[in-house]
Amino acid sequence: MRVVVAGAGLAGLSCAKYLSDAGHTPIVFEARDVLGGKVAAWKDEDGDWYETGLHIFFGAYPNMLQLFGELGIEERLQWKSHSMIFNQPEEPGTYSRFDFPDLPAPLNGVAAILGNNDMLSWPEKIAFGLGLVPAMLRGQEYVEECDKLSWTDWLRLHNIPERVNEEVFIAMSKALNFIGPDEISSTVLLTALNRFLQEKNGSKMAFLDGAPPERLCEPIVNHIQAHGGEVYLNRALKEIVLKDDGSVDGFRISKPDKQGSEMVQADAYVSALPVDPFKLLLPKQWKDLEIFQKLDGLRGVPVINIHLWFDRKMTDIDHLLFSRSKLLSVYADMSITCKEYADPDKSMLELVFAPAKDWIGRSDEDIIMATMEELKNLFPMHLTGENKASLRKYKVVKTPLSVYKAVPGCQDYRPSQSTPIPNFFLAGDYTMQRYLASMEGAVLSGKLCAAEVNLSHEKV
Repeated sequence: MRVVVAGAGLAGLSCAKYLSDAGHTPIVFEARDVLGGKVAAWKDEDGDWYETGLHIFFGAYPNMLQLFGELGIEERLQWKSHSMIFNQPEEPGTYSRFDFPDLPAPLNGVAAILGNNDMLSWPEKIAFGLGLVPAMLRGQEYVEECDKLSWTDWLRLHNIPERVNEEVFIAMSKALNFIGPDEISSTVLLTALNRFLQEKNGSKMAFLDGAPPERLCEPIVNHIQAHGGEVYLNRALKEIVLKDDGSVDGFRISKPDKQGSEMVQADAYVSALPVDPFKLLLPKQWKDLEIFQKLDGLRGVPVINIHLWFDRKMTDIDHLLFSRSKLLSVYADMSITCKEYADPDKSMLELVFAPAKDWIGRSDEDIIMATMEELKNLFPMHLTGENKASLRKYKVVKTPLSVYKAVPGCQDYRPSQSTPIPNFFLAGDYTMQRYLASMEGAVLSGKLCAAEVNLSHEKV
């Protein structure tokens, strides 16, 4: 069966990979000149990479890890120590760690929490631990029910002091969905915490050893092509053309030279576009269908990713760091954490600026100025005093509409991968799957979508 897939992000490529494994012929079209969607990256004039986001792979990503295994590229994941490291704003330049010992889950997670006495008091630890018991006992069913509450509301419901937010969960909320705990659905944090507590290596983190388009996406494309599929860049979906019965007649795709478009036809069609551009392409005949009406409740959140190249080493920590900064979320020195970006003498800090809604329209210069002020608290020895480190160059990557903003109630708006249209399917981390808006969610959505396409073919 011939299947046209619009979008070569992780969801679209994953869908095409699993379609090709099932014996189908996927044809993937990507609007941009780069693979990866939300994990896209580019080289600057000096040959240095800069990325759409700071991408972390967790032990609790079974579908992503399975994909790496199936492609034979497991060694490209650089696993770090099983820890979570937070800056200490009240003591600039210092860190507090949650270290997970080599024990079965959830004992290792409990030990990590109990072993940290910098951030949470014993009464706060006890209250928080008791609050998590229903999630651990009832699992995903309970987690989904909590979507009606923000994380802050969930804390209040369980009489957990809100200082826990200030110490830990402002940083974690911004890392998971680029918004604060007053806005984020408790389902997002409970999903992450449940996986971290239920799986021994769930919270263990890895960095890819290079840029995602080359080190992850290209192997997927090679696999697709080796199985008879095709992948094209600079080919945007312009229109979903319908038959009289409302099913898809074809995708109108822009030509490579952008001069006009052509009709591409197949047996089945997949949109693996982000939710916001997909809504703009929704045919009028479909807009009254409930599955598509609900998409109005989903909207991408703005994200800013920052790259700063310094003239010296800023840190020796080979790990992701939670800044606990008002403007910054997580960061890492990519010259240490990523093999391809390695530099023994200089640093390249990659940082996530969040929440970004008040800054997405500001100039790059304003954003860098604000970031450098925040960094004085993270690196006082390097950015204050007489012998300051020099910023050699920077790159700011803005994504006005990134992953969907996971506010309370969003779970009800998320569509399945199958639709009422018999030959039309959806992939994307906004579609319903347990891993929410993440790389794991994108890969899983693609796998689920491919399964639905295959099932529809078997029914014919």
